[in-house]
Amino acid sequence: MTLTPEKRARVMQGEILIDLDWLPDGVIGANGCVLIEAEPPVVWRMLTDYDHLHETMPKVVSSRLLESNNHTRIIAQSGKSGIFIFEKTVNFTLKVEEVFPEHLWFSQIGGDFQVYEGEWQLEAVDGKNGHATLLTYKAEIKPDFFAPQFLVSFVQSQDLPTILKAIRSYCEARANG
Repeated sequence: MTLTPEKRARVMQGEILIDLDWLPDGVIGANGCVLIEAEPPVVWRMLTDYDHLHETMPKVVSSRLLESNNHTRIIAQSGKSGIFIFEKTVNFTLKVEEVFPEHLWFSQIGGDFQVYEGEWQLEAVDGKNGHATLLTYKAEIKPDFFAPQFLVSFVQSQDLPTILKAIRSYCEARANG
């Protein structure tokens, strides 16, 4: 997602922006951006508390740090995705590259997706009450099971705002509490 001055202004006013793209070969591009009234290290701690993401991030059923080596982490996760009776539990192992406190790159190294890779970017900005974080999520997703592109896109349009709202609420409560 390119943050034009107009889009950036909307995010800085508290709006959560979501942008979905239909990419070649059935891949969905999912992008989101949210302003969090907390400094980047607060947001970073939440995003990288891999053993507890199932307690803080919607749709994550389990999350476990398997390996840690310098700035690289290997995480096993499972999550629920879908709509109504078509909800499915997905399992995957991610390789995460960390650059504290501004960037996380992730890519699936095993699991239920043909394509699952992306990044979290944390930008320090001035917020309404002091220091804040502009959090941007970008991912490319294609399940390794039958799921039409329009359905994957719809699920992302429902899940991503929920996830970004939860991250904002969690981190702002920690920053102000």
